[in-house]
Amino acid sequence: MSIRIVRTVAELRAALDPLRGEPIGFVPTMGALHEGHLSLLRAARAENATVVLSIFVNPTQFGEAADLAAYPRTEEADVALAAHAGTDLVFAPSPAEMYPEGFATTVSVGGAITETLEGALRGRSHFDGVATVVAKLLLAVQPDRAYFGAKDAQQVVVVRRMVSDLGIPVEIVARPTSRDDDGLARSSRNTRLSVEERHVAAVIPRSLRAAQDAFASGIRDPHRLESVVRDELATAALDPEYVEIVDADSLEPIADLGRPALLALAVRVGEVRLIDNVVLVPGLDDRIPLERRRP
Repeated sequence: MSIRIVRTVAELRAALDPLRGEPIGFVPTMGALHEGHLSLLRAARAENATVVLSIFVNPTQFGEAADLAAYPRTEEADVALAAHAGTDLVFAPSPAEMYPEGFATTVSVGGAITETLEGALRGRSHFDGVATVVAKLLLAVQPDRAYFGAKDAQQVVVVRRMVSDLGIPVEIVARPTSRDDDGLARSSRNTRLSVEERHVAAVIPRSLRAAQDAFASGIRDPHRLESVVRDELATAALDPEYVEIVDADSLEPIADLGRPALLALAVRVGEVRLIDNVVLVPGLDDRIPLERRRP
C-alpha cells in the first residue's frame, strides 16, 4: 500500500483533517522498528480507519549522550515495515520541528509514578522528556487511540496520568509485551547485543518467569519474589540496577499482593541497558511463555 511521509506539524494536520470523523490510531516510536512495534501497528490497523506512525528519537529523554548517539536510525527500513503493517501516514519530524528555538515548556508528572523505578535511576528529567514529547505528539496527531507496549509499563502509567490530568481526548491502549522465542522482550536495543550477550540476556525473562512460578505456588512476600529474580540473574553474573515490586497502578511500594502488582527490573548486559516487567495478578496464570529447549 502507499504510505505518506510528512515532516512538519502543519503537513500532518493538513493530511489528517479530511480524515477526521473516522477513528485515527496512533503509534509513537523512536524508529528502529521491530515486531513489537509492528504488533502495535497491526492492532491500530484493526481498530481504526487511519493509522499514523511517528518516528522521532527524542533527545530530551536520554540521560546519556552516548546512549542517544548509539540509538539506531533506520527510517527507510522503518517506513517499508510500517507500510507492510498497514500504516497510512508517517510523521518523522526533526528536533527543530519538535523543539523550535525558544521552546521553554515542560510537561512534568509528579508523584511516585515518576520517582520510582526508572525515575529513581534516570531522574525526573527522563519522564519530563517522555511526557513533554508524548503530549506534543498527541496534540499534533489528535488521534482517537494511541498504542503503547506494556514493556514500558511505567511510561504507560505516566502517559495515562498525563492524559487524564490534562484532559487530552485520547484512549491509551497498552498491548502485551512482544517477546522473542526465548522470552526476551523485543527492543531496538537488542540489536546492540553480541551473540554471547544475547544468550546471557535470555536469563532476564527466565528470572521473571521464576518469580511468576513462585507467585503461582503461593509466595506473596515481595522481598522473597524479588530475591528469586536476583538469584536467577546471578546465575549469569548479572547485577540488576533494580528489581522491585510495586502497585500496578500507583507504582507505590506494595506489601499486600492481593491486588495486581508490577514486578519490574533493569539490568545491563555488556553496555546495553535492558528493562522488562510482568504483572502479578492473584488467580491469573499469565506466565511468560519461554522457549522449549531440548535436553
